Amino acid sequence: MKDTEIAEVLKKDNEEYKKLDEEHRSLEKKLAEIDKNRYLTPEDEMERKKIQKQKLARKDRMAEMVREYKKKVNS
Repeated sequence: MKDTEIAEVLKKDNEEYKKLDEEHRSLEKKLAEIDKNRYLTPEDEMERKKIQKQKLARKDRMAEMVREYKKKVNS
């Protein structure tokens, strides 16, 4: 099973994964809004970095869940 297929299964069956995916998408939109600005204030830069870290944390957890699912299925 491919990672993308596992991700789809987890989106349907796992509430934590579904929530993380929704939060990741929401943070992506916020980042896009900030990036629309031609110049960023120091506050905008800090907010952008904070959002990037939050987004990455969610993506890391989602990848970990995919690996765990893969392990469970292959056992």
